[in-house]
Amino acid sequence: MIEKIIAVLATWIMGVISTMGYGGIVLLMAIESACIPLPSEIIMPFSGFLVFKGEMTLFGIALAGAIGCVVGSIPAYYLGMFGGRPLVEKYGKYVLISHKDLDMADRWFANYGEIIIFVGRLLPAVRTFIAFPAGVSRMNMTKFIVYTFVGSFIWCWVLGYVGMKMGENWESLKVYFHEFHYVITALGVAFVVWYVRRHFKNEAA
Repeated sequence: MIEKIIAVLATWIMGVISTMGYGGIVLLMAIESACIPLPSEIIMPFSGFLVFKGEMTLFGIALAGAIGCVVGSIPAYYLGMFGGRPLVEKYGKYVLISHKDLDMADRWFANYGEIIIFVGRLLPAVRTFIAFPAGVSRMNMTKFIVYTFVGSFIWCWVLGYVGMKMGENWESLKVYFHEFHYVITALGVAFVVWYVRRHFKNEAA
């Protein structure tokens, strides 16, 4: 059931990007960074495929993705600043943020300081909720935006590059897959299913 829902979601994501172009990437990555489970592991590789087709540029999709991440992270930052951890603990389950996720983010932020905002943007799952502890600690907004942008740009560039390279090697891959869209969907489904199951496992622990 989860796999079918995510497959439909993946089709919608691809439709948004195909229709809206760079603006669609900004929108989707903003949603993902606002702690709504919309996988960048589908968004950016598909965008990379459009780079291969000549419809976009690698720099352009990485820039659009990073801008979207900043836009989506700012509301999460302010939720952390004004609502604090109690608010996140109360409502985090609705966006698949577990207590263990918060504990890990708080611990990393305490141990490594503000640079974890940059590093966290390069880590699956962690990147989704790392803005909360930054807000709780009232991290300087300028630093927060810079670290978020740079880390997100690298993340988006890498995923976009993977999608572009898969497109370049499509002739050799098509013997194994009928449609490139199915490849991206399958990868995204696998990641999100892992993330959702991880969430419920953490909540039950």
